[in-house]
Order: sequence, then C-alpha cells, then structure tokens
Amino acid sequence: MLLRRQFLALAASVLASASRAWAETYPSRPVRVIVPVGPGGQNDTITRLVAQKLSESLGQPFYVENQGGASGNAGMGAAARAAADGYTILAAGGNFVINPSLYAKIPYDPVHDFAPVTLLCASPHALVAHPSVQATSVRELVALAKASPGKLSYGSAGNGTPAHLAGELFRLAFNLDITHVPFGGGGPAITSTIGGHVPLAVSAVPTAVLYIRAGNVRALAVMSAKRSSALPDVPTMAEAATPLEADIVTGLLVPARTAPAIIDRLQRETVKVMELPEVREHLAKLGFEPIAGTPAEFAAWIEHEIAKWAKVVHDAGITVR
Repeated sequence: MLLRRQFLALAASVLASASRAWAETYPSRPVRVIVPVGPGGQNDTITRLVAQKLSESLGQPFYVENQGGASGNAGMGAAARAAADGYTILAAGGNFVINPSLYAKIPYDPVHDFAPVTLLCASPHALVAHPSVQATSVRELVALAKASPGKLSYGSAGNGTPAHLAGELFRLAFNLDITHVPFGGGGPAITSTIGGHVPLAVSAVPTAVLYIRAGNVRALAVMSAKRSSALPDVPTMAEAATPLEADIVTGLLVPARTAPAIIDRLQRETVKVMELPEVREHLAKLGFEPIAGTPAEFAAWIEHEIAKWAKVVHDAGITVR
C-alpha cells in the first residue's frame, strides 16, 4: 500500500511537471478566438484588441473567428465542442449566462462545458430618457410611471438581449407597468429615443455615451456598483433609488478539461495585457473598465449571473422565438 501511494505521488509529480513544461511552450501554433456575434460590435472590438496583444506577447497569432447566429448559441456551441488543447478560446458576453434561461435547449452547458480563464472588462447599462420626459431622476420616473400605468415604454437592443433583461430588472424592482419595445440593435433603440418615438431606453453605456454627453438623451442612472468613468456625473442605480446591476461584459473561457497549466498561462498573460496603458486607454474611450481577475472569480461571477438572470426571465415571463 505504501509503495502504491509513493508510485501515485511520483506519477502525479511527473504529470504536473510535464504539464508545466507543455504550458511553457504554449502556444506553438495559431490560436482561434471565437466571438459568438458578428463583427463590429463591442465584444468583437474588445476581443480583437486583446487578441492582438496576446499575439505580440506570446509569439503566435491569436485570430478572431466570428460565429454569429442564434443569439450567440452557434458560436458558443462550437467552442464547447472544440478540442480542450488551448487552441480554441471563447470570448463570451452577456448571452453566455442569459441564454440558458431563455432557451429550452442550447448547444452548451455554461458550467460543465467550459473552464473560465478571466473576465476582461465591463461597462454598465444606462437608463436614459428623452428630454421631454418629465423626470430628471429615477425616483421621479418611477412616480411618473406609477401615476400613468401603461403609458411609458422603453427600447432595447432586442428581445432577450442583455439590455432587455436589464430593463426588466428595473421594471420588476419597482413593479412598474411599462412596455418593452425591442429593436434590431442598440443603435436603433437609442436613435428611437433621441427621436422621441420611445420615451425611454436601456442602453449599454458605450452605445449611448456620446448622445448623453451631447444632451440628446438624459441619463438617469447607470446600472453598476460604481459610477462609470465615461459618465462620472451620472449616479448609480443604488445612489438614485435601489441597488441594481446589469453590466456588459467580455470574458475568456476554454473548453473544459483544458490543462490547468495552460489556463494559468493564458490568465497571467491576459491580465498583463489588460494592465497595459494603451489597452486601458482604448477601453476607456469605448466606455469600458478592465476587471481581469482569476478563473475562480470568473466562475463565481458566472454562477451568480446565471441565477440572477434566470429569476428575471421567469418573473418577467420573457420568451424568445
């Protein structure tokens, strides 16, 4: 029995050493980074910035492959089925933790099919109003909505999108009778509010920030734990009324069973990238703040967000086709 334990300990030590040595030579060929949305969006832009820096630091191309469709399910499913060798990475956004509650069947399990590497950055949603709306604060808007049930509406990037769920999180928190109006993206939603067609919008800060600064729409609050550096004068929802958080995020994951040493190297190199002054400056211009951390922190975030949005989907009765 003693000899067996000694053999197992020796074997484990040899395997750990081999894994570390393998990780030190990683990557030895190009690495695919799947972005489960089309090109040009925030997730895509951020991922391309990080991929370029990882290519420079690790000496192999990290190339972005856009696999849009089915609200991100197609690309996330492809990443889940990829070999667990470190040469396929998923750059996930909010739909990664929302879709499990929205769809009866999805081609991935967010917990068991993936190993978290690190979150990259976050930006909050903002609750904005057309200047004609007779409310300059969240509390005034709530009072206005309760005085005129069914009269107000808010636009979002589309049914089942993170902006839609953020809007429902707000509606449920105050038990408001307001109507959701889905658009085909964040741009059309904010444009409709600027035009006065839909009085309110829930929009990602990067989409709305220029219009807020120009006074085209009035920002009532940001849905984050702290104020956005892009909109330092806009209160958080907690400051304005009650704590509500709904961030736009991007994070990196790899298929489950990827060697821990490779995950560790990817995480360490990505954190270094996110600390580069030029990266932080670029993110700030986009309205994002870096939040790179450990795989364990990312895993805890995933667990929390899945539960939070599952409750919103259930309580709001959200369905998708």
